Amino acid sequence: MSVMVARSIPTDALPAVPRRAWLARQDPLAVLFGALVLNVPVVLSLDPVTAGVVLAASLVALPFSAVSGRRLLLFTLALVLGGLVAVWGTALVAPDSGPVLLNFIGLTVTPGSLYSGALVGLRSLAVAVPAVVLLGSVDATRLADALAVRLRLPERFVLGALGALRLGGLLTEEWRVLAGARRARGIGGGGSFSLVFALLVQAIRRGTRLAVTMDAKGFGAPGRSWARPVRTGAADVALLLGCVLVAGLAVAAALAAGTWSLVW
Repeated sequence: MSVMVARSIPTDALPAVPRRAWLARQDPLAVLFGALVLNVPVVLSLDPVTAGVVLAASLVALPFSAVSGRRLLLFTLALVLGGLVAVWGTALVAPDSGPVLLNFIGLTVTPGSLYSGALVGLRSLAVAVPAVVLLGSVDATRLADALAVRLRLPERFVLGALGALRLGGLLTEEWRVLAGARRARGIGGGGSFSLVFALLVQAIRRGTRLAVTMDAKGFGAPGRSWARPVRTGAADVALLLGCVLVAGLAVAAALAAGTWSLVW
């Protein structure tokens, strides 16, 4: 099945991105596959060298991303706070090695188990930070265009997912409005089951209206044309090769340091 794509990009078709955000101007599929390539060695091995190399490369790429340093810092802090639970849980159940540092209801923490927990936390950062730096630069509309034009995914599925993603940010505003309305009526604020149920009802109604509107306008119909051309250039190839190089460097560094450890 052929895909009809415009030859030129309309002036209002592309989102405005910061001049420094080189990643945001690349092919979304190249950025997506690059993020997946960086995660391969981190997922395969549980060691500090592999995770450290990938994490350092992600921080080097941060100035070329549309994600600000402040946003990445806030995300990292939230991830660290949440990851402390995983670190603590791993330290409790991991094999003991060395003197007992803490005995908690029969579960002991030793330097070896604490090291295993720290590795899990570092690995989580090495998986999440590259995804934020790279995928945070991808515009959802351009990614949907690339999925439909390049990978030939079903148009109805791609456009439906794009619409849901665009409307996902409205849930927070809907929650605030519903909570304010409940307080104005004297029946309490947020946090109750009825408020969650009301939010679910609003989401279903909004999704239904969106689906009817998209069908009425011909979205998802066969033979649809696409206004934004999806081009792959030398910069996209260089991005993919750079991600492959970083992944290979991480594996080589771990093997040289003797820390490479396959999870399976």
